[in-house]
Amino acid sequence: MRKLLVMLMFVVAIGGLMAGCNRNRDDDLTTVRLSEVTRSVFYAPQYVAIELGFFADEGIHIDLVTSDGADRVMTALLSGAADIGFSGPEATIYVFNEGRIDHAVVFAQVTKRDGSFLIAREPMPDFQWDDIRGSHILPGRRGGMPFMALEYVVRGYGIEPGVDVEFDNSIAFAAMVGAFLGGTGDFVTAFEPVASTIELEGRGYVVASVGEASGEIPYTAYYALASFIEENPEIIQGFTNAIARGQQWVQNNSPEDIAYVISPFFPDADFEILTSAIARYQEIDAFSATPVMIEDSFDRLQRVMESAGELTQLAPFDRLINNRFAERAIEELGR
Repeated sequence: MRKLLVMLMFVVAIGGLMAGCNRNRDDDLTTVRLSEVTRSVFYAPQYVAIELGFFADEGIHIDLVTSDGADRVMTALLSGAADIGFSGPEATIYVFNEGRIDHAVVFAQVTKRDGSFLIAREPMPDFQWDDIRGSHILPGRRGGMPFMALEYVVRGYGIEPGVDVEFDNSIAFAAMVGAFLGGTGDFVTAFEPVASTIELEGRGYVVASVGEASGEIPYTAYYALASFIEENPEIIQGFTNAIARGQQWVQNNSPEDIAYVISPFFPDADFEILTSAIARYQEIDAFSATPVMIEDSFDRLQRVMESAGELTQLAPFDRLINNRFAERAIEELGR
């Protein structure tokens, strides 16, 4: 009965929203090429903003491409293949420290914790981080946030990667889960809804949340080249307004409601899995309530990168982070 009621409410709501979208259908929308790091329930506010017409309300049409890796997202941005990148903001720090004049600038944050979960081959209901000693883990690409966040967590428990545990970064990010299911490694990290799917199939078991263990980090954010932001402030503001509305909607709605809205982006996922995945992210407080990035959180990100040996020098917050659009978006929502 609950599912039926939610579905009926959703259909009515979407009907009204689609009517609003139809009013914009004959208008000229500005296409924004957006490159996302991966497809994950972790980015629910983005899919909500697209599906409920929040971008269309701002005169924006999103051309979304999944690039499978922050390095590929940044490559798309720097090459001109994308207008806006969506990945861990560590990518902007790397580019800035390379001395690029027209570097990438973050203008909106979406998630505030690592969204990956540690998956084991067998149930481990009493899992402790010390249990990974002597194991073989598939953690992602070296220098990427999934790898660095996990490394930061295990070092906090006195476990040294390469000495006490093997961090195998020889497998591409998009191929890690397939390799694990094929028999490689004792543990793998995965985002939702992949983690819940593996559990449902009985092929692996979530034993820990990396984000819960690492603390708050500006894990995923939107960025564009400084020149693009300077030349297109209206687009950046409209984009940020839409994301802020998506974030607010996710904060104020249940996992079931959110699952119905974002389900078109996960056509192969079971509804119960989507719901479970969203609930899991809400439980660890993974979604940012606003697109504003906090300086203390950014500093923690750089400490994580330093711990991983991936940061040669600290990047200045005021050069890489532009909160002006996010702050204005929040002001508009409060009116």
